[in-house]
Amino acid sequence: MKNNQEAVSTLNDLIEVSRDGEMGFKAAAEKAEDPGLKSLLQDRSRSCASATVELQNLIRSLGGKPDDTGSVAGAIHRGWTKVKAAVGDNNIAVLEEVERGEDVAKSAYAKALKADLPADIRQTIDQQYQGVLRNHDRVRDLRNQFRAAKH
Repeated sequence: MKNNQEAVSTLNDLIEVSRDGEMGFKAAAEKAEDPGLKSLLQDRSRSCASATVELQNLIRSLGGKPDDTGSVAGAIHRGWTKVKAAVGDNNIAVLEEVERGEDVAKSAYAKALKADLPADIRQTIDQQYQGVLRNHDRVRDLRNQFRAAKH
């Protein structure tokens, strides 16, 4: 049972990260001016929502209770995105904040993969982690494109 408790705790931590990502991408999409960027951010928000559902289902399969809130740090991050995006080039500011959020997600998933988890849960977490890495790299590349276009 201790192993299940550790797995449930780890998965609940990732649920917080996924919910924060969902809400952060949604807030960023609202601030983005470029239609393509807005669409991408909305899609990433939906992807984070799907990841949350997947994690919740894993917790239920272990007999645990999934958390249903985001983190305080995530709420602060989303607030900062809104404040920062209000000045300067909104697209660049939004992408910088989204990248910062994805850095947090990368760290959380890397930590989760170090936990003692059943193989099927580790596989799901690794698949989601690969998605986080792709999100991060895509956001970084877009930020660099917007910066280059501005100069």
